[in-house]
Amino acid sequence: MDREARQTVAQHSKSLRYVVLFLAFWTLSTPSASGQTTLKLATLVPTGSIWDKSLKQMGEEFKQATGGRFEITVYSGGTQGDEPTVLRKMRLDALQAGAFTNTGLGMIDPSFNVFNVPFFFESYEELNDVVAKLTPTLKKRAEAKGFILLNWGHGGWTQVFTKKPVQTVAEMKQVKLWTSAGNDNMVQWYKANGFEPRAMATTDITTGLTTGMIDGLPTTPLVASLFQWYRQTPYMLEIGLAPIVGAGVITVKAWKAIPDADRARLVAAAEGVEKRLQADVPKLDADAVTAMTKADRPRVAQAVRQPREDDARGAGAA
Repeated sequence: MDREARQTVAQHSKSLRYVVLFLAFWTLSTPSASGQTTLKLATLVPTGSIWDKSLKQMGEEFKQATGGRFEITVYSGGTQGDEPTVLRKMRLDALQAGAFTNTGLGMIDPSFNVFNVPFFFESYEELNDVVAKLTPTLKKRAEAKGFILLNWGHGGWTQVFTKKPVQTVAEMKQVKLWTSAGNDNMVQWYKANGFEPRAMATTDITTGLTTGMIDGLPTTPLVASLFQWYRQTPYMLEIGLAPIVGAGVITVKAWKAIPDADRARLVAAAEGVEKRLQADVPKLDADAVTAMTKADRPRVAQAVRQPREDDARGAGAA
């Protein structure tokens, strides 16, 4: 093949690649033939849990309110990866929305880390009041990073579950304690105070407990029950570290593609999620402790003891 022929083939090949790329982008970014637009939402919450059901109810309400123009597909149980992975996919428009825990929200903007401070909140009443006052500021900060905050979600109150009884701060410092991968500030806080953090994805906790990479984790009773982590960590140290505050977010790009009237309908459906979780999760968290205590295994989820105030202060100042 002479030089001129090779150049002609190369030009046609290049043009063909552009056409293929354009068609792929057009297929992914336009509504289906029925006129329906699908928003893909990913989350770590267990399939069939109160959070999963509430998110799917939100999707159904939004679909009905828009006459079927929009549909929300919910991917639960970490099927789209851990929270850092979900965020990357949202930035690439492979996903348009997500329901995140404190950890994922802190990756969007560090201001959300206020909800991670141990022993900072004393009650749901105080938490709800602080959330209400901070919401306008946090919405602005999230939008500046490319995300619209749709609603808050409650996950319960974090306790510490361990394989062996823990009765003192010194004993807690011997526990290989799970912490979220990607939350370097929390890892450094643990290390600076003499603890043994083990950073890994939430989706790897079960494996970590089975292999001995970790032998304790901070989580809520409801989550420990749903994921069955309490089976391997039957002791619960009831100290109330911090609430798990989640939120539903959508990318600014996807938000701008929704007509104004339909945005209001989405917000209304999302607010329904917030109200349901705010009302139901605290009770379900308490019910989970009762259920785990009554389980067949006699040591399941028994609170070793309520730490004295000096123990709690020692954990923060050690």
